[in-house]
Amino acid sequence: MSVATEAAQIRDLFDRIEEIEEVASSLAEGDERRHKLHGVVTKTLRKAPPVRPVVAGELLDLTEKTVKAWAREGVLAIHSREPRMLLDAERLHEVLHVVADLRRAGRSRALLDEVHRRLSDSALLERGDLADSLAQMHRGEGRVVR
Repeated sequence: MSVATEAAQIRDLFDRIEEIEEVASSLAEGDERRHKLHGVVTKTLRKAPPVRPVVAGELLDLTEKTVKAWAREGVLAIHSREPRMLLDAERLHEVLHVVADLRRAGRSRALLDEVHRRLSDSALLERGDLADSLAQMHRGEGRVVR
């Protein structure tokens, strides 16, 4: 399959996922339907086929060499290395969001470091213990340690 065809298929899948995410974000935070739609997105991405680096480069508007470097650095998740490197579609979708946000903000240089930082921050914010600690802090519980 050609790079253009494969990129078009993945782009179409991601566009459909974006539509579901848009509907989910329009629902209230505690709405069960919102949670259900996010589950559909997660399941769909997990079943998506792995992506060749050249196709990921097409989607991210980066060179294949840069995509492979990002994979080696852990920004893009490697699905398999042999017989050729293939990337995880779920992580690619997440990185696409971050890169698009950075580019909208006018950032085009040192993207690797900024994407890595944002993904790390996002992973921290998803931790339950950190969420509990932040909630306690906002309620004024605890003590100040200097």
